[in-house]
Amino acid sequence: MLNILFEDYHCIVVNKPAPLLTQAPPGIDSLESQVKEYIREKFSKPAGVYLGVPHRLDRPVSGAIVFARNSKAARRLAEQFQKHEVGKAYWAIVEGQVTPLEGTLEDWLLKQSAEARTEIVHAGTSGAKRAVLSYCVLRSVDVGSLVEIRPTTGRAHQLRVQFASRGWPIWGDAAYGSKASFGPSVDFPRERVIALHARQLTFHHPTTREAITVTAPLPDYWPATTQ
Repeated sequence: MLNILFEDYHCIVVNKPAPLLTQAPPGIDSLESQVKEYIREKFSKPAGVYLGVPHRLDRPVSGAIVFARNSKAARRLAEQFQKHEVGKAYWAIVEGQVTPLEGTLEDWLLKQSAEARTEIVHAGTSGAKRAVLSYCVLRSVDVGSLVEIRPTTGRAHQLRVQFASRGWPIWGDAAYGSKASFGPSVDFPRERVIALHARQLTFHHPTTREAITVTAPLPDYWPATTQ
């Protein structure tokens, strides 16, 4: 059942569960297909449903995603993301004690499409993109630190690789060096989740321009000390 955080005739914000895909080819379950089905049933639209997808979350990541319900809203929301006008706050549990307790991380990242990974490279590397985020440690937890992260840029796997490269992999993120499992036990590697959650999203409504802020509750399997 969808966890809807905001909804009107122009956009809809949903709390994505992990490890659900944001988008997928026909016949494979995804958040996009579930939201389309919800709109189809609620508004009796047998002919089809338009849904714009201005941003995505990685499969093992949970949290707030906004979808557009018409093409005008899709253009305006996409523009906000392209211009970095959308406020995004993530919560992550990382292994180890993060120091200093707040700061800014800046790197150059190169996406390795063949390996579905991102690497930190030297500035000037062909194809590399600048990645910037700010963070603050909210509290210490059993495995390390609960951190709030506010990315300035939106690069593939940015938060995951920037923290892992400094010795603080996100709990459960085996692709970037975590040695400990996180969340429910699973039968297949693709069903694993990581301790990264899109906690808050702030955007301007595509029609009224009003600032909309939504906060996505943490999944039940996160430790009680983070709830």
